[in-house]
This record gives sequence, structure tokens and C-alpha cells, in this order.
Amino acid sequence: MSAITVSGLTKNYDGVLANDDVSFEVAEGEVFGYLGPNGAGKTTTIRTVMGFQSPTDGTATLLDADIHDEPAMVAAKERVGYLPANPGFDENATGQAILDLHASLKGDSRRAELLDLFDVPIARKIRGYSTGQKQKLGLVQAFMHDPDLVVMDEPTAGLDPLMQQRFNEFVRDEKRAGKTIFLSSHVLSEVRRICDRVGIIRNGRMVTVEGVEDLLHRSGKFVRLRVAAALSEREITVDGVHDLSVQAVDETYAETAIAAGSGQADSETVTELTFTYTGDFDSLIDFADDYHVLELDVEEAPLEQVFMQFYGEADEPVAAGGDA
Repeated sequence: MSAITVSGLTKNYDGVLANDDVSFEVAEGEVFGYLGPNGAGKTTTIRTVMGFQSPTDGTATLLDADIHDEPAMVAAKERVGYLPANPGFDENATGQAILDLHASLKGDSRRAELLDLFDVPIARKIRGYSTGQKQKLGLVQAFMHDPDLVVMDEPTAGLDPLMQQRFNEFVRDEKRAGKTIFLSSHVLSEVRRICDRVGIIRNGRMVTVEGVEDLLHRSGKFVRLRVAAALSEREITVDGVHDLSVQAVDETYAETAIAAGSGQADSETVTELTFTYTGDFDSLIDFADDYHVLELDVEEAPLEQVFMQFYGEADEPVAAGGDA
């Protein structure tokens, strides 16, 4: 069964296609990540699926309710939690008053549990909240009525690393309890920790829908390697190297060694290599073993780089103003 179905969804804002024939499904009981750079069209899709705006073409269902059927959508949204990007709470109200208002509309059977988990200062007025505190209040209101489906737009924005980890653990627990989670993000490393599948959108168009492990395998890692040698691009022969940049660093190995405290001097130039790597890491280590390695960093490939490497060059962004 599908908790969300999107079919040919198109949204045209005065000639600007924020969504262009978007289609995907979110299965019941899964955590689905909706990925794309800022301005890709994620928020447009979410607002349309939630029934806050009508599509120019196409349709969608939310818990089997057609977005064009207002009474059905009202009934369905009783079982849905929603966290928008940048929640706009009344600055003069306290967190307590905000939650009381939401409770009067949809219930709050999990309020105490969630306040304990996310540590929101509900006695204070919203104008005194930090960005992270507003986000945590938004998370409490989204989950406090124990919904079957939760839709979140950039849910970890403003959260510190410890709270992000707590949120990730919470989402995994919700999945084990059978809940469906749909969340947008522009951070690949974030969704890899909690999502079962991801849909990728760019310039309003769906690029792919696939499992997280499949995406990670195809996206590779971003590598920065500094060696005490003068290297040219043609000398980098390791399979799996993409988007290679070779640059002679404006320092000598002697300067690098002294800065590192080794006290040894050598006149060789330092070369910095940066690239996306999808190959076998034993091969990369074998290549590096032929040189004096000064520094080696391996990170998740940035999302934009994943798009460029595996899905081809994109047109200039067509969505205007924030994350349309």
C-alpha cells in the first residue's frame, strides 16, 4: 500500500516550472527521503501533496485521499503530521500556547514524551527561541497526535549535531513502530542514516527513485589527497576516479614537514588531488603507497557532485526564490 502517490505532478508559476511531471510513491511503513539542492522543487511538491495549493497538472493522493477531494483530504490529514520549512509560529505566544492550540485541533497523546525527548522551553515566548528551539517545537507538534504519516520539509535545519542524532534515532524508532515518514533534505549524509529509499529532484524534474544503498554505491566518496611529489593528471591511473583535479600546492614538502613537527626537510613539491571515487579502496591505497602521503580525507560526495557525476549536466535552475 502507498501512503503517498504522486502522478505527473506539474506546478507552473507564471511560466516557471517548479515541478515538471513529477511521479513517485511512498510505501506505508517506510522512511522516504526527498533529495535535491535548494530551489529544486521539493517544497512545491510537499505543499501540493498536503493540499495547500493546486497543481497545474497531474494529481496526488495522501493516505488514499485525492488532493482534489477537499472533504477526503480533511479526513486524511487527521492522521498526518506536518512540519513546514521555517515554521512560522506567533512570536508573542509561548510554546505552551502553540501546543495547546494544536492539541485542540488534533490531540496530543504524545506531548509529554516528545517534550522530554526534544527539550523545548515551552514556558518562554517564541520570540526568545533560537532557530533550533523553534524547529524542536515544530517536531513536537508534528508528532504529538501520534499520526500514521509525517511529512517534514528540512526537519533538521537549525538542530545541533547532538539533537540531529537524537532525531535520527527517533525516526528509526517510529519506523519500527510502523509509521511512514516523508522528509525532504539537501544533505545526502543525513538521509543515508535513516531513509529506506530516496527520490531525487533537480530543476523541478525527478531524476531517480532508488534505495539508499544503491545511491551510495553509485555516488562514491569525495577524496582529497596530498602527497610530497610533483604529479600530473596522466599519472593518476586508478580506476574509479572521476572529476579529478590536480594542483601543485604553493608550499614545499620542507614547509609542510616543519609545520607538522617532523623537522625533516625535502624540496619536493606538494601536490593536492581531489576527486570523486567509486573504485576499490585497496587500489587507492596501493596507488598512494608509492608516495609520501601528507594528508588523506575521505567524505561523502556532496549531493550536487552526485548529480553531476551520475545524472549528467543539468540546465540552469528554473525554480526561483528559495526552495520552490
